[in-house]
Amino acid sequence: MKAITIRSIDLHTILLPYLSPFETSFGAETDKVAVLVELRTDGGVVGWGECSIELWPGYGHETAETAAHMLAEFMAPAVIGASISDPREFPTLIRRFRGNHHARAGLEAAVWDAFAKHNEMRLTDCFAMYAPAGHASQGSATVGVSIGIQPSLEATVDVVRNRLEQGYGRIKLKIKRGWDVEVARAVRAEFPDILLMLDANSDYRLEDAKRLATLDQFDLLMIEQPLSHDDIYEHGILQKRLKTRVCLDESVKSASDLRIALTVGAVGILNLKPARVGGFSECLEIYRICVENDLPLWIGGMLETGVGRAANLAFAALPAVNLPSDISATDRYFAADISEPPFVLGEESTLAVPDGIGIGVEVRRDRLEEAKRRWIDKYPYGKALTR
Repeated sequence: MKAITIRSIDLHTILLPYLSPFETSFGAETDKVAVLVELRTDGGVVGWGECSIELWPGYGHETAETAAHMLAEFMAPAVIGASISDPREFPTLIRRFRGNHHARAGLEAAVWDAFAKHNEMRLTDCFAMYAPAGHASQGSATVGVSIGIQPSLEATVDVVRNRLEQGYGRIKLKIKRGWDVEVARAVRAEFPDILLMLDANSDYRLEDAKRLATLDQFDLLMIEQPLSHDDIYEHGILQKRLKTRVCLDESVKSASDLRIALTVGAVGILNLKPARVGGFSECLEIYRICVENDLPLWIGGMLETGVGRAANLAFAALPAVNLPSDISATDRYFAADISEPPFVLGEESTLAVPDGIGIGVEVRRDRLEEAKRRWIDKYPYGKALTR
């Protein structure tokens, strides 16, 4: 494999409007904010990565402002001029900076994209080179759709029906305390045979175990992250009280966290988000652990633009990702994405990995500039944080 040398890094903070608000137990979001990383090599190759964060510290502690600051002032200067012959070398270049997983994941994603392009390969095939033997990319991934909290049970059922008619084979419903049993009952009564899961986004406590156990009756694929975002131990206690498998999300921020969760019986399924664990190098180590332990795995999403969606899809096409991933088609979220071509839902609820090298999509400069202006117009205090 041919090495790359990083020549320059530009950051672009953007704001894209969602087609409709997306509500979870954290609250409702109307716009997608992201910091896009544009990395150029000495050979003139451009790699793109996405720091997919939120406007406020809800899912994680990072925001657009903190990610842009950490990248501009610390991480990018530390890697400019570095030569990389194996993308997994990259985390060592910024090891001295603690935390800020979303920021570092966006920068590392740009490295992986540039490396794959420089070696004239699809990113998904590049990932497969560093996966366990025999784990070649499947070229596509089975996907599902995530449905935010709706204003009524009737509205929820209608949205589920619409997504099923579009071809999605797995439905994820966001829940919170007071919006759980009845919504599951309503959807299951209307659609008795669908693949259904619930995502609590850390809204419950261990004392809610009895309430959560009542969800066992609805034949769920999983309940995702019911307890605290930083808890592993109590999830292990909860799992013993439930028939439904517990899926960990926020709690697993590293391969080490996953080993602990397996040891205490806290995880029956893993949602792996590259942004949450700090990048694809850590994803590959987590992937290996899942293979060794026969742990069901899927790739979660942060409602990414096409840049982040393409990279996540490239990883989700690996064969040990054996449950539907949260990588919906472009038209689920955006009227016009930042990149082309759009992702279109195919047969049997799948998305195909693009044919092009690297992430396989092209950033539209006109849309990029428009999205940057939208960010500055709506949040002018963030202007100085993007270079």
